[in-house]
Amino acid sequence: DWKLHIIKRAKYADNIIIKTWGKPFIKPRFYTYRDFEVYDENNDLLAIASSKWVYFDLEKNKISRIELDMIEKYQPEDINVFEEQEIEKLNSTVNCENANLIYTIKRADIDVNKHVHNLNYLSLAYEALPEDVYEGNELPNVRITYKHQIKLGETIKCFYSHENGIHTIEIKSEDNKTLHSIIQLY
Repeated sequence: DWKLHIIKRAKYADNIIIKTWGKPFIKPRFYTYRDFEVYDENNDLLAIASSKWVYFDLEKNKISRIELDMIEKYQPEDINVFEEQEIEKLNSTVNCENANLIYTIKRADIDVNKHVHNLNYLSLAYEALPEDVYEGNELPNVRITYKHQIKLGETIKCFYSHENGIHTIEIKSEDNKTLHSIIQLY
């Protein structure tokens, strides 16, 4: 999962400084967080972010427990960029009658783990936005919850809704049975 707040956008070719640190694990040690601060060359804060990390066993194809010795190698710090220590869970709310985007996953979308690269979920969400929203005011807040991986050749559907100033895109399987991700832009 990601949570991002953009305070000021960097411009093309700007030099930026990214500070990042791991945070102590959350029991029962199946996930932890990494926080980020992005600065410009004048040391002005541009953005803050938090990401949820899991330890995924590729051989067993499942999330595994994070061992203490692995966590300690990253020297976690108990500093939060957001008031909340954890990223809140997003739940499905989009009406699935009409897809805004139907897309078949290509090789360019895939990462080294052989599923859609995390950043590409955001690209899919932008493609599913109505044109007036996409061309309108920049949305400085992003929330992404990953539910189920998407692999090469799968066809997905993106569904869009807008409520209370939040633009939500849900990415589902072609048959609507599997929820892959929920993305909020606001």
